[in-house]
Amino acid sequence: MVKPADTRQRIQDVARELFAEKGVQRTSLQDIADRLGITKPALYYHFRSREELVRSILEPLIEEGEAFLAEQERKRGADRATARELLEGYFDFHFRHRADLILIVSELTALVDLGLIDQLLAWRARLGVLVFGRRPTLEQSTRAVIAFGGLQDCCLQFPDVPYTQLRRATVDGAMSALGM
Repeated sequence: MVKPADTRQRIQDVARELFAEKGVQRTSLQDIADRLGITKPALYYHFRSREELVRSILEPLIEEGEAFLAEQERKRGADRATARELLEGYFDFHFRHRADLILIVSELTALVDLGLIDQLLAWRARLGVLVFGRRPTLEQSTRAVIAFGGLQDCCLQFPDVPYTQLRRATVDGAMSALGM
């Protein structure tokens, strides 16, 4: 017997595939149901709308990213992460969630409505404060956006590069962007 949690996961997996193929806005719930071989009402049992489905796919990414930042912001003194450790942790987070980041990047306009883009952009500002302090200069703030944004982009841009090699090159480049 198929468990509801398994069905939800199958729906999310198929939705990811179709979103990557057609885009979020051009993928209907009927398309997803057809690919799964289920009825649209059966899909509605698990997700009432496409927006709810997209949010369910992206929530783990958002929750983990928020938890990573909150943990870093709680650290004080000797426990505080170095810039390199922040970059490495942020890289690891993005590398784990590459499939969902592709969804975000390819469908920015659709995801603005869900309020997710603002949250992702706010993370960069918060990371800049962690690296440069409470009142970073404009130069420091732009360096942080370049470093952390570029790090995210590298996770997507080089899918065939082995993890260790990509992590080292990306973090080294981001450190240079930070001026460190």
